[in-house]
Amino acid sequence: MSAGDRRWGDRGEAIGRGVTWLARWSTRVALAALGFVLLWWLIGKLWVVVMPVLLGLLITTVLWPPARWLRGRGLPPALAASVVLLVGLGVLGGVVALISTSIASGVPEIADSATKALQQARDWLSGPPFNLADSKLDQLIDQGVDQLQSSVGTIANGLLTGVGTVTSGLVTGVLALLLAFLFVKDGPRFTPWLRGVVGERAGGHLTVVLERVWTTLGDFIRTQAIVSLVDAVLIGIGLVVLGVPLAVPLAALTFLGGFIPIVGAFVAGALAVLVALVSNGLTTAIIMLVIVVVVQQLEGNVLQPVLQSRSLRLHAAVVLLAVTAGSSLYGIAGAFLAVPVVAAVSVVMRYLDEVIQRGSVSGTSEPVETVPERDRSDE
Repeated sequence: MSAGDRRWGDRGEAIGRGVTWLARWSTRVALAALGFVLLWWLIGKLWVVVMPVLLGLLITTVLWPPARWLRGRGLPPALAASVVLLVGLGVLGGVVALISTSIASGVPEIADSATKALQQARDWLSGPPFNLADSKLDQLIDQGVDQLQSSVGTIANGLLTGVGTVTSGLVTGVLALLLAFLFVKDGPRFTPWLRGVVGERAGGHLTVVLERVWTTLGDFIRTQAIVSLVDAVLIGIGLVVLGVPLAVPLAALTFLGGFIPIVGAFVAGALAVLVALVSNGLTTAIIMLVIVVVVQQLEGNVLQPVLQSRSLRLHAAVVLLAVTAGSSLYGIAGAFLAVPVVAAVSVVMRYLDEVIQRGSVSGTSEPVETVPERDRSDE
């Protein structure tokens, strides 16, 4: 065989090895993609179960610190979980009652302002340039009533759909609260049980990952609370400066709405502008609209991505894309859960990278860090 033949042979073997390597990794990637698709399909089918579990975990991140403090003072796990859950529900109920009382006390003032605003609008329409006489206004009102009556069936169907959605949401909320109680009561027993099921080596890896994911969920809740508080304070200051009634309950609704991405902020801002319109007039409403838009743009494009990217170790672009993808796939719930889910996935990927780096250096695949044993009081 000539030298030229040997070179072509070596070249063909090199190309063959490259094609074989590419085919091997293409098969692995295809199988991994198929696994992700099947997992996504399974989550969609079991969403009625997955949703309460995820909400229960987020609620548990809020309830666990005081429950751990009570358990450290000698309270049994079940009693500590019951106390923190009941106190949390009491605080939430008190906030709702305060908002309802403030709204009820301010309704007469808003009703009077709305009546005056309607009369002013009627006078404005009856003058130039519209010059609509009372008969024409009455005719327009009658036309609107007729259109409304003809749409009663569509409206009724929409209301029934809305009632079904609210009922489903209430069931999901109650189930999430029950799961949060169980997670707070028996959560510390999970990782020892997991170690016993999968073995000490795999259990060590899973324990480290779960601890990091748990920390990430807590950071997400704290960050969301800070963002909602900033929104509520800024919009509340705008309401007070403009002299709009119901400033405190509207600010509280803004804070609570901040935990529901997109829709919560939109509804709270729309209520603030509407109250400003019927109570203080068009000019104040326009100013309030500008304030709401500026605050929401600051929150959505600057504050939230920056804070979440730092606390969750995610780039701001990833946060924005996660919220967009979650809202398009699963609506409001998807928008709310997208960021913590992506953060949890990034925690797993970072841990796998640490294990691979440690294995390439030391030749071992032991857990990257040792998780301290829990106190027996937590067991």
